Amino acid sequence: MPVTTLEDLLVEQVRDLYDAEKQLVRALPKMAGAANSEDLQQAIQDHLEETKNQVSRLERVFQELDKPAKGKACKAMRGLVEEGAEALEGDSPLTDLEIIAAAQRVEHYEISAYGTARAIAQQLGQDTIVSLLEETEEEEKAADTKLTDIAAELMGQVENVGESEEEEEASRPARKSTQSGTGSSRKAARG
Repeated sequence: MPVTTLEDLLVEQVRDLYDAEKQLVRALPKMAGAANSEDLQQAIQDHLEETKNQVSRLERVFQELDKPAKGKACKAMRGLVEEGAEALEGDSPLTDLEIIAAAQRVEHYEISAYGTARAIAQQLGQDTIVSLLEETEEEEKAADTKLTDIAAELMGQVENVGESEEEEEASRPARKSTQSGTGSSRKAARG
């Protein structure tokens, strides 16, 4: 649909968001399933429920605009979801942090997209739509903050794991070589 008016632009933005949210409804369960941290799993599951409500909220926006609830392929979200899927393949203590990084890129995209759509609706005097979009924008900001908090906790745990391994290594008695000087002669030979 050619964009010739500010209302057309709003409809296009909402269609993009609608498709983006529907993609997330499919992607979030996979993210939750791949997460190791119970806090992260719960945060993602909670956000999945919010996302389903956000889809319904967008359907109300379509009603306000007197347009059918129809998405427009959101290529940006597709790319973010594909990138996020790579994080799900990991199996290290850092996997949860990779999942959070991917999820926060999604949240930042959504915060921006909802903010833009809200600003357009505000310019059009569409107060009901402004309110609906603002509610979702605030949820996205809260989800981003929650992910930041979980990441900080996980980073502390990863640091502690690294520190305890170093401490364990340092506390072991040094092994004496049965072949005195072997290590230094090898170094000298290589040098």
